[in-house]
Amino acid sequence: MDDREDPSRRDFLKNCVVGGVALGAADGLAMQGALAQPAAKSTVALAIDPQLRGGGAVVDPLRIAALLDRAMAGFCGDADGGWKQIVELGQVVGLKVNCLGGPGIATNVSLVNAIVAKLRGAGIRANDIVVWDRFNGELEKVGFHVNTAPGPDDIRCFGTETVGYEETRESYGVVNCALSKILTRVCDVVINVPVLKDHSMAGVTLAMKNMYGVIDNPRDCHDGGCNPAVADINMLPTIRKKVRFVVADASTALYEGGPGFKPQYTWHHNAVMVARDAVAIDTIGWQIIERKRAEMGLPTLEAAGRPPRYIATAADADHRLGNNDPRAIAIVEA
Repeated sequence: MDDREDPSRRDFLKNCVVGGVALGAADGLAMQGALAQPAAKSTVALAIDPQLRGGGAVVDPLRIAALLDRAMAGFCGDADGGWKQIVELGQVVGLKVNCLGGPGIATNVSLVNAIVAKLRGAGIRANDIVVWDRFNGELEKVGFHVNTAPGPDDIRCFGTETVGYEETRESYGVVNCALSKILTRVCDVVINVPVLKDHSMAGVTLAMKNMYGVIDNPRDCHDGGCNPAVADINMLPTIRKKVRFVVADASTALYEGGPGFKPQYTWHHNAVMVARDAVAIDTIGWQIIERKRAEMGLPTLEAAGRPPRYIATAADADHRLGNNDPRAIAIVEA
C-alpha cells in the first residue's frame, strides 16, 4: 500500500477546478454530456485529513467523525443542522454501503457510525436507521454487525437476501430490474455511502455505480463499459425518489485493478466527500483517480480503454441526472 502523503487540499483543488478551469484529462468526456445551460452549480464538499489514521493503518473514529462534520459544514454551512435538510423525523433512513470489494476497500464502519450519530442527533430513532447492502455475509466480512431484530437503541443492518427483491420490475432505457425491498418497502430515504474505486469495465465506481447493489441483475448491466446502464439504473423511479444524498468514502481508495481489493493499487486518500448531485461527485472522484494514476505512471482511463462514459450519459439531455461540466461544479474545500 502506498502511504505517501497526498498533495495538499489547496493544490488538489487548484488542479481540479478554479472558477471555470476544466478537469484536466477528464474534461473532453465531461463536455460531451454536459447540459448546455445547467440550472445551477452543483456543490461537492471535500474534506481531507492527512492524519486520519494517526500514523497507523486504521482510521481514527474521532477524526473521521470530525472529517464528516467538516464536509457537511462545507456543503451547507452547518455540520449538525444540515442533516435535517436531508431527513425528516419519523422517516426510515437507509445507508446503502458498498461491501463488494471486501475488507480493505469497503465503506468504512467508522464513517457509517459517524453518519448514524449525526442522524440520531437529528432526531432519527435508532430502529429507523438501516445499514444495508446485497448480502449479510459481505456486510459481516467488512466489519458490520447484521441485526434484523434490534433492541430499542440499536440500528438495523442486513442484506437484501433477508427480504428479497420486488416481483414488479422497473425499466428505463436498456435496463429492466427488480429492486431490493429494502429500498422499496423498508426505507423512506436513502443516503448513498459508496467507496472511491477503479473499475475494470466502467473505469470508475462511486455514487451512481453503487446502485448496482440495489438491483437483482447487475451482471446484465456491464455491456459497453456499463454505459448507458449506470445512468439508466439511476433513472429508475424509486431510485430517483428515495436516494437523496451522497457521503463518499475516499479514506481508502483504489486507482487500478478494481473493484476488488488490490493492496498494491490502494492508497490512503484520507478524504470524505459529500454532495446531492451524484453525477458531480462521480466527476470529481474520476479526477482524483486520474491524478493518482498519473502520479503512479499509469495511463489515463481513456488511454486504458475504459473511460467512465456513463458519467457523461447521466448528464445528457435524455437523463439530466446532474452536472458533469466542470464549469457547473463548485468544489468546496472543507
